[in-house]
Amino acid sequence: MSADSSQSVGDLRAFERDLLYAVRALERDSENPPKGLAIKAYLDERNGDEINHSRLYQNLDRLAEHGLLEKAEKDGRTNEYATTDTAEQLLVQHAKRRANAVGLNRGDSR
Repeated sequence: MSADSSQSVGDLRAFERDLLYAVRALERDSENPPKGLAIKAYLDERNGDEINHSRLYQNLDRLAEHGLLEKAEKDGRTNEYATTDTAEQLLVQHAKRRANAVGLNRGDSR
């Protein structure tokens, strides 16, 4: 899957989709791009489980490789992540489809 070939967030694995939503939520709530540990803490809190570090970073890297996240090195050990325009568009489309599917549309069909 590449950013160009992905048609929807539904094409992603559930954990990848959760990561995109987590990064976007953390971006919205802070002036600074979220770091891996902040993303992990966000998901741990919401899922009730502790996410394995290896799984987290492998999936963050995969999303970056596919153009859905931007990955920037903050220092020698810490990376920051940001959603790309493509990821934001996919998240909006996904949210609208889910809302429409359960009758929560707000007057717009797509």
